[in-house]
Amino acid sequence: MFHTIEGFDRIGEENAFAVLARATELASQGHDIINLGIGQPDFRTPDHIVEAAIKALRDGHHGYTPATGIKPLREAVAADTLKRTGVEVSPDQVIIVPGGKVTMFAAILMFGEPGADILYPDPGFPIYRSMIEFTGARPVPIPIREENGFAFSAEETLALITPKTRLIILNSPANPTGGVTPKAEIDKLVAGLVKWPDVAIMSDEIYGQMTYDGLPHVSLLTYPEIRDRLIILDGWSKTYAMTGWRMGWSVWPKPLYDKVRKLAVNCWSCVNAPAQFAGLAALTGPQDSVAAMVAEFDKRRRIVVEELNKLPGISCITPKGAFYAFPNVSGTGFKAKQLASKLLEETGVATIGGPDFGVHGEGYLRLSYANSAENILRAIGRMKDFLGKQKAA
Repeated sequence: MFHTIEGFDRIGEENAFAVLARATELASQGHDIINLGIGQPDFRTPDHIVEAAIKALRDGHHGYTPATGIKPLREAVAADTLKRTGVEVSPDQVIIVPGGKVTMFAAILMFGEPGADILYPDPGFPIYRSMIEFTGARPVPIPIREENGFAFSAEETLALITPKTRLIILNSPANPTGGVTPKAEIDKLVAGLVKWPDVAIMSDEIYGQMTYDGLPHVSLLTYPEIRDRLIILDGWSKTYAMTGWRMGWSVWPKPLYDKVRKLAVNCWSCVNAPAQFAGLAALTGPQDSVAAMVAEFDKRRRIVVEELNKLPGISCITPKGAFYAFPNVSGTGFKAKQLASKLLEETGVATIGGPDFGVHGEGYLRLSYANSAENILRAIGRMKDFLGKQKAA
């Protein structure tokens, strides 16, 4: 029998992919499946971005690039960061990575070890906890509560920090809840973090351009007092409908940059060369497709909230960012994962049970409104029929 290190037995899953696989299997059997489970835009990558990758291939960009990414792309990331946040970062603090998860992997691996604590949002992106457990560190959940609008509480977060805390993971706008933490709460958190100068922060801002109702995105980069220990996670996947391109970027404090560069050399060598030219075109080209996509998500957001609140046993607060709704289904009489399974198997509607995002996710489902308004209405109609039958029974 093979012997593997204990850490591999602690690696978890991202069940959105398991649900996608089951939904695909059911569809192949002839079932009409509406997928509100997977978190990816239902838009095509804009044509000018695709053409830039094709041109890069034709121009002969077929070889290795620097492990940190081509310089023009790192400069474009720095320029984009300045434009959106008002903060100047050096291109030599930017590293191009094959997808946002790689930044999580690198940061958690850098700080996680037995005896260390890492704080992460719960409910939150499941890979946070999975990777923390892989390193042997203790995962400490930061409760994300509906009564706070699914924003984190600065007071509650600060109370969880101990001398064992090495890293805090924050995410706003948030997956799976769509919550956006207000600036006043972030101000309180940063003020409290000044007392813990040895604690690093990773801010997952992958949905930073997807906020609604005029609510601005507040980047943690705008707080100079923590910038020397702050890691920013961002990328192209959501904003430019480029999930399959596997393109992300991160901004690192100078003392950590060479460490992650060495990890890149040892692990992924460099990011796909033509994809980097596509990423360059995305950042430097027209942004109208981004605005159009977010406007469409906003329309769907209003539909999904209005329709969910009509369902028996379900209530849904209005998400302020990303493209997820996180309805409270505790009044249906079902556990969340049981309800998600029944909806998929019996009605053909794919959703994700809240516990797949952490212990505080019980009683909720995640619905992605990165699907057409027509499909959202059809899906919620099926949910209504299913719940109505349960009530009648």
